[in-house]
Amino acid sequence: MAERAKQNNGNGKHVWRGIIIAVLAIIVLAAFISSRKGEVPVRVDHVTKQDLVTSISTNGKVEPIENFEAHAPAATTVRRIYVHEGQHVRKGDLLMQLDDADARAQAARALAQVKAAEADQHAIQSGGTQEEVLNTRSELVKAQAERDAAQKNYDALQKLAQTGAAAPAEVREAANRLTTAQAQLKVLQEKQQDRYSKPEVNRVQAQSEQARASYTAAEDLLKHSEIRAPFEGTVYSLPIKQGEYVQQGELLIQLANLRRVQVRAFVDEPELGKLAVAQPVTVTWDALPGKVWRGEITQMPYTITTYGTRNVGQVLTGVDNEDSRLLPNINVTVNVSIANKKEVVTVAREALHEDENGRYVYVIRNGRLERQSVEAGISNNTRIEIMNGVQPGELIALNTINPTTPLRPGLEVRAR
Repeated sequence: MAERAKQNNGNGKHVWRGIIIAVLAIIVLAAFISSRKGEVPVRVDHVTKQDLVTSISTNGKVEPIENFEAHAPAATTVRRIYVHEGQHVRKGDLLMQLDDADARAQAARALAQVKAAEADQHAIQSGGTQEEVLNTRSELVKAQAERDAAQKNYDALQKLAQTGAAAPAEVREAANRLTTAQAQLKVLQEKQQDRYSKPEVNRVQAQSEQARASYTAAEDLLKHSEIRAPFEGTVYSLPIKQGEYVQQGELLIQLANLRRVQVRAFVDEPELGKLAVAQPVTVTWDALPGKVWRGEITQMPYTITTYGTRNVGQVLTGVDNEDSRLLPNINVTVNVSIANKKEVVTVAREALHEDENGRYVYVIRNGRLERQSVEAGISNNTRIEIMNGVQPGELIALNTINPTTPLRPGLEVRAR
């Protein structure tokens, strides 16, 4: 019994000790709460020193810089395709062969027309065909002989008439024969020199030009029936199949040099004033997370266009694409680096306030807020440069936990 009483007495001491400790804790907590009754909890940020990069992010579309598209020169059949999409080809490689039977027939017909036109032109220049020229020459020789004979007969009769040996009627008859012979000779001479009229010459000239144009077109059609790579690049589009019938103008193949591409960035109008040629850009593509391509602005926009609900300028950028992973027509994200400063003093953007007296922040000193005027510089999405007014390590108030209690100079606060 005595031993049990002793144990109960020990347990009682432990209970009383616990009660005393609890009471003391309540007293300390109450004192702590009482001492901080007037302090307002606030979210804070430390002034830090860091590298700060300012950039603009927007959407863009990839386009080839060096691009080749082949279209069907006429309605025909695709006889043979020698490449596939994604294949890298060298300059001069045969890509596709179209059925050229009709093209060859057209070329043959056009060549025949050219030769016929050349023959007609030669006939005009030489006074007719070879047979016509020979006949004209023969008739001309005969007419010259007849004219000479008539001239001699006329001269002889004139002398005889002077002595009375020839009658005047004989002289007149000889003169008429001479006139006729001269006229015939003149006609043949004119025929030899200017056989064709001007309208006939113009018609032959027009036929010749038309024949040559038809032959050039037929040769061009024949040439484009065989499609070769004009430069080294990658086949990125092949919308037709071997043996397929295609209409004139239908797209056959697209080839581009993808080692360097152009990205057309759609930049909102208010942001354009911050951009300039040669500013660095980075490009990302959602299909390849973590992959970054680098380039620079190559051309600023000359006008503003409507893009959906936005007014944008289309900024052109050149981007290195050595692995050829950026494909034409894909949508990408473009980041333009506007400014890049090393080791600058920064605060959270939400810490900066502005009124008619300028920009300022609330610095926490000795548990109270002090308004501190500052001069701000560049910024990114979360931080802003403070050029003077605060020092690294200082504690800046962002806002109060209770939205009904605004920040103000002299407010007692505690950091949360």
